[in-house]
Amino acid sequence: MSRRETLIARSIVYAILHTNDDGKPARNPSLLGRVLRLFYMYWLTFRLVRHDLFKALRGVWGIQDGDYIASFNGKKQKQKKGKPTLMPMVDMGYSGSTFFHTSDSAYLVKSIPRHFEHNFFKNDMLLPYADHMQTNPSSLLVRITDFLESTHKSIGVVIGLAPSHHIIMENIMYGQDQEAQGGDAAPKWESWDLKPTSYFFPERDIAGGALASEATLSKLADEFHDKIRLSEADAAQFTLQVEKDTKLLADCNAVDYSLFLVRIPAANAPAAEVQPSLQADQTSAEPIPPAQPPFAPPDPPSWRTGVLSSDGKEVYRAAILDFFWAKHTAHAKAMTGLVRGYNLIDDQGPMSITTDSTEYRDRFLKMCEEYVEVQK
Repeated sequence: MSRRETLIARSIVYAILHTNDDGKPARNPSLLGRVLRLFYMYWLTFRLVRHDLFKALRGVWGIQDGDYIASFNGKKQKQKKGKPTLMPMVDMGYSGSTFFHTSDSAYLVKSIPRHFEHNFFKNDMLLPYADHMQTNPSSLLVRITDFLESTHKSIGVVIGLAPSHHIIMENIMYGQDQEAQGGDAAPKWESWDLKPTSYFFPERDIAGGALASEATLSKLADEFHDKIRLSEADAAQFTLQVEKDTKLLADCNAVDYSLFLVRIPAANAPAAEVQPSLQADQTSAEPIPPAQPPFAPPDPPSWRTGVLSSDGKEVYRAAILDFFWAKHTAHAKAMTGLVRGYNLIDDQGPMSITTDSTEYRDRFLKMCEEYVEVQK
């Protein structure tokens, strides 16, 4: 890990482990400390935004406080001495976010450095999201367990070296590390970050993509050249839940979210997490056997823990991610104006970040429907 990654990770872990019940830091800095921290490049002091709300959500999801804290406490984990509690991950997109995963791979930490994104989530999305997740235990929206906000400005924040906001969320790839430790080099876990590809993507569509580097093109949304093979009951449940989740996102004016799909051979899926396909007389509210943390009971069969394909050969997981771009923000309005101006010269239609939320939802639902293959 670089010095930057190490200090960012340590400041996040410190906030999780040393916070009062109101989400504020347990220790108040002295006057001198407040002055000196303005010159920090990487270290920040964080508060936990709506700590009470996220603690209640974790309770709804059956995540015990002790187990949650242990994922960020190296002393409570059986790991090699000197191994960091948070491990950096490769760049995963355009947002400029930093990514970490806990050493037990149970949780991911993603920075939300852009003001219009974290401001939208905090002021417009947070309460509707919490209400929705409490009443929809089978929701495909990724489970966000904490939201960190810097308590102060610093040089590092101003010049973009230290992200001022982070979210902590469950890792839908949980269990892959254990599989990798089995010694089999053959790739078994596959994943795709899926968005409707019919939108205008300048990197891809201007001059046939010749003006963009391979590294830039590789960050575009993935394409899934296969089918999600489901029983009739599982397919109906999947469609219904995606409709509910995207209805919330559309109501909040969010666009550009994606479906993160994971496919695992059934023989290699973590046994405790694989759920059988729903039968015609079952509902998603029925209890299942206990699963490994953070997938703790009681919990309905869900796309978080794994849904068995209709032929019994594969296990699917899925989550809806990155719902931080809202059409009503000033940044989004500026981008919309730029794209409309370009379309006067070369009519390519809207981008996924400049279309309206209802239209994006329609294309997203159509994409999900096209990927599903029902086998009766």
